[in-house]
Amino acid sequence: MKIVFISDTHGRHNYVKLPEGDILIHSGDLTSRGDIFEIAHFISWLNKLTFKHIIFIAGNHDFYLEKHSIDDFKDFLPNNAIYLNDSGCEIEGVKFWGSPIQPEFLNWAFNRERGVDIKKHWDLIPNDTDVLITHGSPYGILDQTVRGDKIGCEDLLKKVLEIRPKIHAFGHIHEAYGIKNINETTFVNASLLNERYRYTNDPIVLEV
Repeated sequence: MKIVFISDTHGRHNYVKLPEGDILIHSGDLTSRGDIFEIAHFISWLNKLTFKHIIFIAGNHDFYLEKHSIDDFKDFLPNNAIYLNDSGCEIEGVKFWGSPIQPEFLNWAFNRERGVDIKKHWDLIPNDTDVLITHGSPYGILDQTVRGDKIGCEDLLKKVLEIRPKIHAFGHIHEAYGIKNINETTFVNASLLNERYRYTNDPIVLEV
């Protein structure tokens, strides 16, 4: 199974040159302002894609998806697209779990306070997850800003090291794009835009 990973397109998905694959995964920040018009534009783009399966989550820019449930827009999604929000799905025996949550920062969407408030979201992740999709990163792994700050989530790191998914995909910190292997897990920061919101990075392709 070939999986194509992208994240943080911020409304510029039409510029993305997607390689071939079986599954496309988008780790959030589909939009810039997060309004219904940008969501509609993103869904219109999804309808043009030819992947067998598409999985996407929201990010901190996607305010509409924080305020509305899947029932408000599921009828517009293509049949091959799955939206995850602290939920999971299974495709050809591979188990996926997705969450848009990240540690609190300013007044963005899907913010949670570090500690008890955010940990309850990570406690929902099944232990047999093969591919974990979050918007925010685990602490110390592809989470460093241009200022040198590591702003990932400590509790998410603990959960990932405990359950050891095959892949943990995320975005959020544009300048930390890349791949890192730790123990049995491949970590993927698939942010396509750099810290100046310019499209500079390629989609990442992995096989499961």
